[in-house]
Amino acid sequence: MKVVVDFDECASNAVCMGILPEVFEVRDDGYLYILNENPPEELRGKLQEAVNSCPTGAISIAEDD
Repeated sequence: MKVVVDFDECASNAVCMGILPEVFEVRDDGYLYILNENPPEELRGKLQEAVNSCPTGAISIAEDD
């Protein structure tokens, strides 16, 4: 699976970072960074929680082909 963020929609509010800091980080510059674009399968539940909790709907999961 791959983490996809629509940076045009992202408000960098750090909700995702609070849920999954292994994957998301909002830095001092105020921008969201993806630390791991292809997280391990065991993080799927937390990643789905981050997707569902994103206030702007900017995060999605793409499945590997």
